[in-house]
This record gives sequence, structure tokens and C-alpha cells, in this order.
Amino acid sequence: MSTERNLHPYFKAMIETDRCAVVICNLAHEIIYMNPAATERYARWGGAELTGRSLLHCHGPASKEMIQKVIDWFRESADHNMIYTSYNEKENKDVYMVALRDESGDLIGYYEKHEYRNRETEPFYHFDRN
Repeated sequence: MSTERNLHPYFKAMIETDRCAVVICNLAHEIIYMNPAATERYARWGGAELTGRSLLHCHGPASKEMIQKVIDWFRESADHNMIYTSYNEKENKDVYMVALRDESGDLIGYYEKHEYRNRETEPFYHFDRN
């Protein structure tokens, strides 16, 4: 039995427990997955109800154009997999678009990656959360 075939539940568990919002889109820009953090973050725009809808409905003309430019760049080369798109000063985070590729290296979708710059305030190995 291939180890790769058994990874799906691990990846699902990993992404569902991530504190950062993760929204995955296919190449038609349809939202195909939102983790719980994304559902909560985008609740005022519909939360989980956004799944199955176009991500482009959530963006203005300039953003739509940039999203398409990024997709075109991803398609140019299998080496084009992540691009820095913005910095959110209020939340002190960098934002990237990341290509999703199948086993052959073909582009199948994309997601937005958030990297917070704030130092964690939780103590190391803080087991007592009462």
C-alpha cells in the first residue's frame, strides 16, 4: 500500500486545524473548499455558503485582473508556484497566492496563503488551557 495514498486524512486534518483561513479554488475560480478558519473569517460575506461560488464575485476589477495574471504566470512554468500579493498592515501579515498542481505538475487550482509576522504570545508547551 502506497504511503501517499494514505495521506489524505492527514492533509485534511492539518488544513482543518490551521488557524489561518484557507480558501481553495479551481481554475474556474470556484471556491471548492474553505477550512473552518476561513468560514469564520468570511462569515459576514456568507461563510460556508461561499463554497461553490466564484471567488471573483468577492473582488473588484483590479483584483480580478491581478488574479488572472497570477494564474497565467502559474501556467507558464511548473516552477512558478507562489507569488507575494500583499501585506496587511492591520493584521501584520504577508499574503501569497500559491499554485496547486497534480502529480504530473499540471496546474489544477490555487489558494491564498497568509503568513503572520506577530510573535506567538502563548507560552511554550502550554497544556493547561482552563
